[in-house]
Amino acid sequence: MSSTRRSLLTAFLTLPFIEAARTRAYAQAAPELPLTPACDDGDEPTLEREAGPFFRPNSPLNRDLYPDAPGGERITVAGFVFDNRCRPLAGCLVEIWQADEKGDYDSVGFRLRGHQFTDTQGRWWFNTIIPALYPGRTRHFHFKVQRPGGRVLTTQLYFPGEPGNAGDWLFDEALLLDIRQTGDGRFGRFDFVT
Repeated sequence: MSSTRRSLLTAFLTLPFIEAARTRAYAQAAPELPLTPACDDGDEPTLEREAGPFFRPNSPLNRDLYPDAPGGERITVAGFVFDNRCRPLAGCLVEIWQADEKGDYDSVGFRLRGHQFTDTQGRWWFNTIIPALYPGRTRHFHFKVQRPGGRVLTTQLYFPGEPGNAGDWLFDEALLLDIRQTGDGRFGRFDFVT
């Protein structure tokens, strides 16, 4: 039986309850770690990337972007926001904007744009589509992440195995989504550290 995006999201949503005790115990005893995408020892610091020309402030509070482009290939993008001691952060702003199924950005409204706040376990997720390519760029999502009262992390997340990755000057492997194919689309995971 094939997994679905919903079953992977459900499994993802149960992770903090399993790992929370280990994370808290580790965070209390551990020295501060460098900022890393997965909050693991030895990773490169989380990279910032430019917002690009298509960012628009005041996106709506919305995690279900798929209805904006029902013809696109579905994907759920999810993860955690951690501090630099691997503790999950509640109440962090997570904002996404992206190209549509034709490679265009909405410059008038808020199609395929939204934000949310991490839950008490530091989790965030968006149901959206896989952005199309457009000239000069590989496939990517734009994100802004801000912990309450903290600085804004602006970055871009990329898809593994894309032919355009090597030729995109903003691409970096440290910003790759962990993608799984499911029976009803894809599921991508990335953990931010602020």
